[in-house]
Amino acid sequence: MSSLAAPPVAPGLPWQAGLAYGLLGLPVAFAALPLYVVLPHHYASGLGLPLATVGTLLMLVRLVDAGAEPLIGRWSDRLYRRGLSAVMAVLAVAAALLGLGMAGLFFPAVATPAALAAWMVAGLLLTCLAHSLLVIAHQAWGVRLGGDGVQRSRIVAWREGAGLAGVVAASAASLAWGAAAMLGLLAPALLLGWLALWRAPQPPRQAPAPAGSGQAWMWEPLAQPSFRRLLAVFLCNGTASAIPAALMLFFADDRLGATPAQIALFLVVYFVSGALSLPLWVRVVGRAGLERAWLAGMLLAVVCFGWAAALGSGQVLAFGLVCLLTGVALGADLAVPGALLALLIERQGVQGVRDGAYLGWWNLASKLNLALAAGAALPLLQWLGYTPGSQDGAALQRLAWIYALLPCALKLVAAAALHRLLIKPSSTHQRGLP
Repeated sequence: MSSLAAPPVAPGLPWQAGLAYGLLGLPVAFAALPLYVVLPHHYASGLGLPLATVGTLLMLVRLVDAGAEPLIGRWSDRLYRRGLSAVMAVLAVAAALLGLGMAGLFFPAVATPAALAAWMVAGLLLTCLAHSLLVIAHQAWGVRLGGDGVQRSRIVAWREGAGLAGVVAASAASLAWGAAAMLGLLAPALLLGWLALWRAPQPPRQAPAPAGSGQAWMWEPLAQPSFRRLLAVFLCNGTASAIPAALMLFFADDRLGATPAQIALFLVVYFVSGALSLPLWVRVVGRAGLERAWLAGMLLAVVCFGWAAALGSGQVLAFGLVCLLTGVALGADLAVPGALLALLIERQGVQGVRDGAYLGWWNLASKLNLALAAGAALPLLQWLGYTPGSQDGAALQRLAWIYALLPCALKLVAAAALHRLLIKPSSTHQRGLP
């Protein structure tokens, strides 16, 4: 790669090595949640594009982007076979395209509604595809570093912790100072993350590609029962987490009567507590194993959301505590599933060969979580009689049920599936996937 590059990762992952690898996750997160929270308001309120149009276009682009994930994963495998210098070059191009796409989205060069809609679609496609390439290549780098469950959870925690810091930074900058300030942070953050990766631990040299067609490799993960089991748990749990994320603003505004400043503080508390809890979950993994640590996070979330369902008008302090504790539960969702996936890839014997194929399907599931949450929860709320701004007591009670109790039910299903599909079979193995 380069004489400047660090040696392969050693057991223990010193913080300098973890930071060097994970730092790229901070700017990459600028195109995740902030893009789907800040951008709709910008186009609907600031540029005058109808809200329904904005929502429809976002959903269509999200589905196209999700469908491209397995193809990008397959391409990532090919990219790593060309060497880490090629990986770094492609990451540089993808980072530049991400920055250009974000700038174009927030500062369009057109004004008419039809042109704005077309500009938004083009900008979203460019930004989302560049983002997907960065995410999958970055994840593949971490997977290839290897290690046991604790080591892998540390690697994931550094990446996801930096991502949470990026979400907070992007959201705070855009809400407090506008899109220009957010983009002003994005460019140097991308450069710094890319430069830091040169000093990160190197994954081992790519193994020779086995015989077989690329199309078969792309579909191979879904033919593996162990991957299907893990993916099923991940999808159910992720949908449970995405529903309150999609409904949080409605719940805080209409059910609790929170002010905009309080809502912003809720988000900060949630993401910061999630980031700060990551070292705790790494310790839990060391004591209880990956699967049981994830189960503990799910059950903590169920308790917290069960409490949230009982909250009413004015109980903002109690909801702040709910945000703190559910943020801690979020830490388990961030640190553990990715580490389980990395171990599965290693035990399937395809680490350094076809890990991008697995990561492609994994990221497709991540994006489907958001689509399923919005596609199920919002129409259900409307069918139950809730509309934004409603003061009807019965409608607000149903909002609380969908916001809090539906995720509880899905989390319990995910926890039961985790125990049945992963924990129970692994009792005959040594803390790992069957």
